[in-house]
Amino acid sequence: MSGSSDTGGRITLQGLFRDWLSVDPLRGKRLATPPADLVAEVVGFPGVRLTAHQAGQAMNAVADRLAPTRPLLGWDEFNILALSGGAAGGAFGAGALVGLSKAGKRPDFAIVTGVSTGALIAPLAFVGDAWDARLADAYVGGHAAELLSLKSFAAGMGTGLFKAEGLEALIAPVVDEDLLRAVAVEQARGRRLLIATTNLDSQKASIWDMGAIATHGGPEALRLFRDVMLASASVPGLFPPKLFDVEAGGERYQEMHVDGGVAAPLFLMPDALLHWRSLGQRLRRGRVYVIVNTVLDPPPRSTPPGVASIMGRGFDAMLRFSYRQALSLAAGFCARHHLPLSIASIPPSFDGFNMLRFDTATMQQIFDAALDLASRDALWTSPAAETGGWRDFFKWPLTLPPASPDLEDPEV
Repeated sequence: MSGSSDTGGRITLQGLFRDWLSVDPLRGKRLATPPADLVAEVVGFPGVRLTAHQAGQAMNAVADRLAPTRPLLGWDEFNILALSGGAAGGAFGAGALVGLSKAGKRPDFAIVTGVSTGALIAPLAFVGDAWDARLADAYVGGHAAELLSLKSFAAGMGTGLFKAEGLEALIAPVVDEDLLRAVAVEQARGRRLLIATTNLDSQKASIWDMGAIATHGGPEALRLFRDVMLASASVPGLFPPKLFDVEAGGERYQEMHVDGGVAAPLFLMPDALLHWRSLGQRLRRGRVYVIVNTVLDPPPRSTPPGVASIMGRGFDAMLRFSYRQALSLAAGFCARHHLPLSIASIPPSFDGFNMLRFDTATMQQIFDAALDLASRDALWTSPAAETGGWRDFFKWPLTLPPASPDLEDPEV
């Protein structure tokens, strides 16, 4: 590390921070964030993010966009698939979908949502089982182990411990022009693909209509599609954040986005719509499927009394609580609108698996476990039929506060 040692060749704190600042590609180079009272649009791509304001008219517009009249879809059912974060645990979601395809039990999904690793799965889940080979290869083809290993560790302490190039190289072969065209075709049929990122400036979730981006077509649309997926998977501190050029009030600004899991580890649709009582009539014959790419109900085990183990265990507990809270919100939404809810998660036997270690052999085991569960029709659990552990969040009927049309989330 040049400049990080004193004359005796020792590493110094001053030199370390000097290197940190010198390699930070964003330091002093970003534009201001847009004012809170203005709605910002991505430069060249207006209308590709969902905004549900307080006004009923705005929520009607978003609802029309997500759940158009049933004849347009031409399906008897209205299925929603939500794919959670989980890093290397995404091998479970990939295996589950491939297994459902092989068993002939994969539903057609009108809406597919993804966060973090779920954002990588979501486009391939959206375009159908013809893309299963690409989905499997993305998780068990050994690419993650090669591209997200210590080889991609950043030379200095910039905006992420790992270089963005590894994540970009993982996404690029998954999302090409052929996939973009396929997503656009499904968008035209009335289906919707949504991916969440976290706007670090506003500290709110941002939900992107990926089909709207794909419909634009061309190199710029492909670049933005990949950038949204990159941002959604960029764990703060591990991978550099993504800057998006936006316009608001005739001025140019920038927004900094990171992992969508910071705001929510999974989601069904914009928060404002979750509490909107008029939504239910649009979801007749609907069903919600949630794939959680982590272990929800691990067995207890002793925590060693070291700082690292306590911090790691504490972070793990915090993450699991966030998943349970997100599932509680999903269960409340389903109960309110009388929608059956099916949940799949990594079996407890994989507790202790390091989600940030992209070991191909372990990911293959998780993939195969999901494949096996799907083939035996044992993938899904129903909250209404389970008790104990995390499922206590889902005792039906739920006691819920009255839905209010006045709840507002200015960004989502």
